[in-house]
Amino acid sequence: MKKLEECIRSIPDFPEPGIIFRDITTVLSDADGFKLAIDELSRLLEGVDFDVMAGTESRGFIFVSPLAYALHKPFVPIRKKGKLPCETVSEEYDLEYGTATIEIHKDAINPGQKVVLVDDLIATGGTLAASADLIEKLGGKVVKIVCLIELAGLKGRERLKGYDIGSVITYEGK
Repeated sequence: MKKLEECIRSIPDFPEPGIIFRDITTVLSDADGFKLAIDELSRLLEGVDFDVMAGTESRGFIFVSPLAYALHKPFVPIRKKGKLPCETVSEEYDLEYGTATIEIHKDAINPGQKVVLVDDLIATGGTLAASADLIEKLGGKVVKIVCLIELAGLKGRERLKGYDIGSVITYEGK
């Protein structure tokens, strides 16, 4: 049986020397690899009691959509500022070279709803921490965060301390 790690292309020295870029496009372009990715993410959610799934723009959408469909759960998008048409709440967070702002519809999460947060990757944890803050501003509770890949060397898990986190593949470096 194919292993998911075999589907991820590693590109050395991108975007800068010393970095190994973990390319998920090779997972997406392989039907068996993509199915395996969704199946493995689903396994991380076995036994988790939740009401709704939220995913981050844009690569998180790739994984949360089929997961929400397979698990018959609603999907709430968390998008870059200015992309949602109705009233939103926003959260600004730090990037390596600046800041970014993400938003969620104000009526997307009801108080008390249990939310699973999905993204493709945990790196520094900034996007996921900001997403969790948005969900909590609306009265939701993040009961699990799942990602396909975790770059442990960037210490995102430390930034997300207090959350139940699952990743399918963990790379020790950056």
